[in-house]
Amino acid sequence: MAQKVALVTGASSGLGEHFARVLAADGFRTVLAARRLDRVEGIASEIREGGGEASAVVMDVTDPASVAAALEGIRGRIDVLVNNAGISRAEPALTQSVEDFDAVIDTNLRGVFVVAQAVARRMADQGGGAIVNIASILGLRVAGSVAAYAASKAAVIQLTKALALEWARHGIRVNALCPGYVETPLNREFFATDAGKALIRRIPQRRLGQLSDLDGPLRLLCSDASSYMTGAVIAVDGGHLVSSL
Repeated sequence: MAQKVALVTGASSGLGEHFARVLAADGFRTVLAARRLDRVEGIASEIREGGGEASAVVMDVTDPASVAAALEGIRGRIDVLVNNAGISRAEPALTQSVEDFDAVIDTNLRGVFVVAQAVARRMADQGGGAIVNIASILGLRVAGSVAAYAASKAAVIQLTKALALEWARHGIRVNALCPGYVETPLNREFFATDAGKALIRRIPQRRLGQLSDLDGPLRLLCSDASSYMTGAVIAVDGGHLVSSL
């Protein structure tokens, strides 16, 4: 992996930052992409200080020109794309504005396609690569007040399968990783509430996922160990999807 290049979108915080650090620790030359250049530059600097190889680029996944400009700044191959950038707007469907709905779809679905298409063109020229689209268990099952998010992630799962079918002939594998409820600094306070604790009790393993729980599946999909996998959808959720209704 030492000579391979991985591009991670939405790498300024949360899952994207974690994924970038994991791949850099595994020897990838990692490119962190996000709208907040100062943030990804800081993370890339920390990775380099720890002995990894990392750089940062500005990228707004909703803007094809921004995506193209970012890719122009990445010389040579791109072996792995972790299509992670995404947003959520929690609002009941009866009151959610069309503008908020569009913003979620624009980032979570259209953005995934824009980046995947641009990177796949380079991968096709170089003889192949691996794309990991970060979806969610909410793309496979629904919850209240997240209609736009759930719809966008369900679409990402179907898009993953469609791209896997079309791009297999180019040596490009496209798979989806669907995290369940994973503890982060942003949601830790909620999960300490009664409502949060009640949600945890509905997870068969009776615990939240940790960022490290995603490392194995991520590494699998980014490596040649999954060379015969494409169009796969992997849920990492403590059994949440198989919990009883």
